[in-house]
Formats: sequence, C-alpha cells, structure tokens
Amino acid sequence: MVLTKKQLGPGDYEIIEEGQQQILRINYLGVSFPPSIEHSKSCMDDVIDKLIQVPSVSRVLLSADRNYIYDEGQTQLLREVANLYVYLTRQKKVLSGGGFSIDYLSRNPSKLASVQYIVSNLLKSDPIGAYVELKRMIREHKILISKIKNQDRLKMENSYLRSLNEIIHLLAKLKIVEMVKDSLDGYIIGDRSIYVSVFRPIISPNFMLTRLMAQIPIDAYELDSYNLDEETNVSLFSLKEDVKNYYHLMPPEFNLDEDKIELLNLARNILAEHQPEEKEFTEPDKMRKTFHNIGRDLLIEIAQTQGVSLDLDEANKLADILVRYTVGFGLLEVLLKDPKIQDIVINGPIGQTPIYIVHQDYDDCVTNIIPSAVDGEGWATKFRMISGRPLDQANPVLDTELIAPGGRARVAIIGSPLNPVGLGYALRRHRDKPWTLPLFIDNKTIDPLGAGLLSFLIDGSRSILVGGTRSSGKSSLLGSFMIEIMRKFRMITIEDTLELPVGSLRELGYNIQPMKVRSALSEGGTEMAADEGIRTSLRLGDSSLIVGEVRSKEALALYEAMRIGALANVVAGTIHGGSPYSIYDRVVNDLGVPKTSFKATDIIVIVNPIKTPDGLHRIRRVLSITEVRKQWENDPLKEGAFVELMKYNVETDMLEPTDNLINGDSDVIKEIASTVKEWAGDWDAVWDNIQLRADIKRSLVDYSKKQKRPELLEAEFVIKANDAFHKISDAILDKDGKLDSKKILFRWTEWLKKGAKNYATPS
Repeated sequence: MVLTKKQLGPGDYEIIEEGQQQILRINYLGVSFPPSIEHSKSCMDDVIDKLIQVPSVSRVLLSADRNYIYDEGQTQLLREVANLYVYLTRQKKVLSGGGFSIDYLSRNPSKLASVQYIVSNLLKSDPIGAYVELKRMIREHKILISKIKNQDRLKMENSYLRSLNEIIHLLAKLKIVEMVKDSLDGYIIGDRSIYVSVFRPIISPNFMLTRLMAQIPIDAYELDSYNLDEETNVSLFSLKEDVKNYYHLMPPEFNLDEDKIELLNLARNILAEHQPEEKEFTEPDKMRKTFHNIGRDLLIEIAQTQGVSLDLDEANKLADILVRYTVGFGLLEVLLKDPKIQDIVINGPIGQTPIYIVHQDYDDCVTNIIPSAVDGEGWATKFRMISGRPLDQANPVLDTELIAPGGRARVAIIGSPLNPVGLGYALRRHRDKPWTLPLFIDNKTIDPLGAGLLSFLIDGSRSILVGGTRSSGKSSLLGSFMIEIMRKFRMITIEDTLELPVGSLRELGYNIQPMKVRSALSEGGTEMAADEGIRTSLRLGDSSLIVGEVRSKEALALYEAMRIGALANVVAGTIHGGSPYSIYDRVVNDLGVPKTSFKATDIIVIVNPIKTPDGLHRIRRVLSITEVRKQWENDPLKEGAFVELMKYNVETDMLEPTDNLINGDSDVIKEIASTVKEWAGDWDAVWDNIQLRADIKRSLVDYSKKQKRPELLEAEFVIKANDAFHKISDAILDKDGKLDSKKILFRWTEWLKKGAKNYATPS
C-alpha cells in the first residue's frame, strides 16, 4: 500500500489525523526561507501564525527536500507563544494601545510603536529576543522615571511601566524563556544559535512516513558501534536517566544528497499509481524483484530528465530503498538486517512511541525509530495479504511471518477490540543460520555433557518436549535438535507460523517436508487445522516429526502420533511451561490429552531466561533434562514419574548430571540401550558413549575458539562433524566389533583438524 500525500502549494498546510493526535504539515518546497524553526525567524513566525489558526495540533511537520518533525514537547513551546500572542492582541489589545494611557500614547507614538514591534514581530519570530528587548526597554524607562519631577507625567510613565512589566511577566513564564533564562548574558537579538539548543527536529527524507531521531541524546554514553553494511551504522548508548539502553540506527536513506532524495520522491509518486494486487503478495520475492527492476529503470529515466548523474550501481541502491518504502516494510527491514536483534516491539497507539528491541548483547533497548500510524495500517494490510489470514474486529489477532532481504521474523499482531488503542506488533527475529548445540555450548545455554546427552536421546529416537516461557529459546533449541538428526532420515515439520530452519536444512542436504497449518488463534480460512496436519503426516511415510509449537487441539493428534508408530523416529515439539509438571498440567488439563497418553512423552527439556543479580540482564539456560517414567496412574509428580537426569546449578552456572544419570537410573536410556547389541545391559558402555558425544561437542567448541573460527560452530560444519562421527563410529564398530570411544575420539579429532583446514567459510 503506497500513501500519496495531499498536493499543497508553497506555504500551504494541512492537518493530518494520527490516532488521537493532530499533526500540522506545512509544505515549504519553493519558499524563500529554510524549513527550520531554529535557524529561520521567518519560518518560526510562519509556524506560529498557523498554530494560532489551529491551536490543537500535537506535532509540527515541515515538508521540503526533507521532513523536519518537531515533537509534542517542542510544539508545546510554540503553542505557548501562539497563545500569548492571541492573549496580548485580542484580549489586551496592546497593538491598538490597550492597557496604556491614551494621553501618554498620543504624546509618545514611538513608545507604542516599540511595543507593537515586540508583540507583532519579535514575539512570533524571536520570543527570546522579545524578552531581552523588553527587559532593555524597562531598564531604560526606569532610568527615565528616576529623573521626572512632574507628578502628572510621572503618573503616566508609571502606568506605561506597569504595562511593560505585565507583558514581560507573561513572557518570562514562557517555557522557552525559562529554559534559556540563565544563558542570556551577551545575547544579541537576531542570533538564532540559542534556538538550536531548544529545538532538535527529527529529520527524515520526505518519501518516508517513519520518523527517525538522527541526533543522539545529550546525556548518552556510547557502549558499542558496528556496521550492518557499508552504509548502515548502529550505535548503542547508555542513558544517564534510564535503565534501558538506546539503540541508534542510521540507514543509508539518511545520508542521501538532495538530488537523490528528489529522484526517490518523484519515482515514489509514479509508483503510487500502481497498487499491488493481493495475489502479488503471495509471492513477495517475485513482487520485490519486479518492483526493483521497474524502480531502477524509472530512476534512471527520471535522472536523465532531471540532469542528475546516476550510474547503474547507484540506481540499484536507490531502487532497494524505493522498494522498501513502497511494497516493503520500511525501516523494519533495516532492523531485521541486524543479526544481534532478537525481538522488535511496536506498541499502540502507533506514532506516539518509539520501537523497542531486545538486543543480543544489551538486552532491552529503546530505538530512535518512531513509525507513523499510516505505517502501522499499511503493514497490517500487507501482512493480511501475505498470510491469507484475517485481521479485523472478529479476528483481532494475526500470527504470520515476515521474510525480507535483511532477515526473517515471526510476527504477532493485535488489533481492535483486543488492543483498545489500535494496532500493536511483536516480531521475533530468526537467526540467519540454524542454531546448533555447539553454539549453545559456546554461549553457555547448555554444557557439553547436556549436549552429549541430547544427542544420544535424539539418535535413540525419543519423543521430546521443549518447554519454557515466551522468548526462552524453545524454537531455537528445537532447531538445534534437527541438526542432530542424521541427514539420511526424513523429517516432517508442522508449524502454524514458519520458524524452524527448514529452508536452510534443505539447502544443507536434508530430506525435509514442511507443512503449514492454521493458527490456533484463527477460525476458518483455507489452511488445514494443526491436528489434521499431524494426522496427515502419518500418511507420508516413515519420518521424524517436528512440531513447531503445541498450542491447542493438535496436542491430541501429536500424542496419537507418538503412540501409534511415530516412535520409530524422533518426535519433538515445543510447548509453554516452566517445569515438567506444568507441562503435564497444560497437556492433560488444558489441552485435553488423556493421562495415559501423556506417558508417550519420554523427555522434557526446560529452557528459560534467568536474571542476573542486578536485575538488568537475562541469560538463557537449559534448566533441566527430565525423563518421564511410565509406572504411574494418577499424578506423575506424586508418584515419582519425573526423574531429573540433569539439573541447572545456579552457583556454578552449569547444567549438572544428577545421581540418577551418573548411576544409570534411567528407564529411557536403558530402553535405548536395549536395542543396541553393544550396549544392552552395560551401563558403562552407554555412559561412555554419552561422554564421547560430550567430548566431541566440547572439542569442536574449543577448537573453534583456538583457531578463532566461529563459523565452525555453524550448522554447515556441525552437520559435517556429526556425519564424520557416525561414519567413524560405524567403521570402528565394523573393524573391532565394538565402539571404542578413545579410538573414535582420536580419529574424529584428526578429521576435525583436516576438515576445518579444508572448510571454506561460506560467503
């Protein structure tokens, strides 16, 4: 959806309604003074004149080659001046001599002219100058009065002085004057530099509706800075008066010269005539490429007619920006380019508050980006068309996904009446590459032994539920499980919103079939219900089954799959819950799965964020790996069905093995061992294999750090390492008749050195 602005003549204005707020937009293209309240007295005078006509506006937008946006606080300063002007001229009638002695003014017309000059000219264009000039007039008049002996004249002069004092008293109460009152020594009337410290507009190219605060807060201390590409910079700051950090984005569109901005404005107005049809949004990549090619050719053509030099590389870059602000999602796409952003939140009413993010290194941050209400509505329309799902009064929640050149994200939208102030968005950014267990070891989410145990359980084709709160990392951990499944096995994934790394794994050689089902929060539509999707998966042949999230009725079908044949392979999914019992309670009591069916669950992994002692930071940790035993009837907690194999120790910040695991008191692991000739009845051999897998994961992480090659922990190389482990194990078993862990580790380590040396980092 493309917005076309109302065509205004130079100096004309319009009022834009944005939620409960009104925005005064003035067109300053073609006027003789710069569109800057702080630098131009003519601009300030004109803005205040218009505020006198429309006193209820919340923000002022001056539109020229760029947009200059003055926020509510700055607009309030101007409104106060406008209100004072109306009071003095209409109620006190100072321009016609009201409030002064008529006899006095008839004898001293120059005095009236001085007052008229201050009120009618200086007050609107330079209120600080008006205050300073009036102080000078009062000072000089007091000196004059001190020399007067005639009582009649003295009476008239004092009357005039009282009127001046009344005016300066009102001027002194203006907030703009109060802000600078202590900095007026040596002030020269007409000097605008003092206004630069008061007015700090948000400046943006005028093809954008989103506001971006380009200036950094005065009290900010820089924490970090990095580039997303050659032209996009990110800086992070600590703010003196705020526990949230400040995320400052500077995208390429804010560094364009005036000629390039004008080209984009003209091209955008032409492209606005083509409204993409709904069917085009079903293939967003194709649509973007089409618009990019059209936009590039259009920009080149306009540049030639305008006499602007534009080479092909510049045209492509401008076309990228043009696509972003027409059929794309604006600065949301630039945010998604940052691999360190985990969550993006846009609260309603949109247009009044900035975007908030969760940063990988700096936790919760406020950004310098303020989207407009029009942005919010436009995004909602696009998401409806992309997803094919409704978002209206009857369906106020929409779950979908955003795939953009910068990255991909899960999107949750809430609208009226659920959201009483309009629209609200929450985006969960997916990592560009799939998570792996070695990556989780590297960031201390799990330790090597925990990773080794999970690898053993996955190879043992167990049914696993990953539980945790929102933003705990459940889906990421589930994705790392998929990396542990050997590529020779088929996988079927079932999701209502695509989050699992299906595309990446397919490119890495996995035999994988995704299925997209209807959201549990949606009714009707063309998508298949999740429970039917799971039942359908059972007819697609022998496969591992990965369920993105167990939310509703599909729980029954999932447990049906676990019980009637899917146990030949891994069955895994995520579910909300902070402990094994809370997951049991949710599955049985909330989702209606019979107690006996819940016994099909073999392993429950709990991952959750925990707070640091200062309360300012959150770190994700696997808190427990628990097996579910089958010998219980009514209450698995009271009857000891939940047996912890590993548990997080807050003092050591480690996931540690329990006595149950160390001593081999695990029915699930024994069941896996019973199907392997070399392990049956030999706990030491089983434990040795779990330790071997842990040692391999640890060795990979250590080698990556030693060689300063973080890419070795990414999915592509980890899959190669897993393949090598299985092949080496098979070769040694075939030759020696047993799995010799020392030999396997030695040969795998040799493979690691050679494999890493020959591994070319993907571009």
